[in-house]
Amino acid sequence: MKRFDYRILIGAALILGGILMLLDKVNILKHATDFFWAGVLALGAVIFLFWFFSDRSRWWAAIPGFTLAGMAASTLLLDRIGWGGLVFLGGIGVGFWAVYLRRPDHWWAIIPGGVMLTLGFSSALSEAFSITDTGGVFFVGLGLTFLLVALLARMKWAYIPAAVLLLLGFFLGTPFTGVLEFVWIGILLVAGLMLFISAFRPN
Repeated sequence: MKRFDYRILIGAALILGGILMLLDKVNILKHATDFFWAGVLALGAVIFLFWFFSDRSRWWAAIPGFTLAGMAASTLLLDRIGWGGLVFLGGIGVGFWAVYLRRPDHWWAIIPGGVMLTLGFSSALSEAFSITDTGGVFFVGLGLTFLLVALLARMKWAYIPAAVLLLLGFFLGTPFTGVLEFVWIGILLVAGLMLFISAFRPN
């Protein structure tokens, strides 16, 4: 029995894509091109996610799998209602979190996972809700990411950037934004005073 030739499937997909693009071009079937590319991206996502869930050694497949799934959802509909950035960037973040859940020794995946989810959430605030000042949200998200690194991966050094970023997020995301300038002044004054006192103290 002759094996199925994969070129037949690829050729049929290309012909279908060409027909849909032509129908979209002549305004017979609007957004047909988006549906075609969304289907291609979704198919790629299904393949990678099947590898990820069926073979524990293929933990890396979660990243392209969830990324392609987010791109497919964004291309299909969500980009038009202001949620495209959240779904796309969030999909990348979910992929990294899936890597960590599969392999907890890969704690590094928490950082890009948290960063991508933070960027996606900030994008949704600006696109869907027209909130332009998202600096505080960004720093809070980064701070929570490093806090999770400290708690989940037991990396004590991560408490330092977590505290700094959460403090910045608090001041940038609240009416106390102007207070931040005085905080830096206070830090400089206290540090200088401590150095001055220590210079005159006996050893």
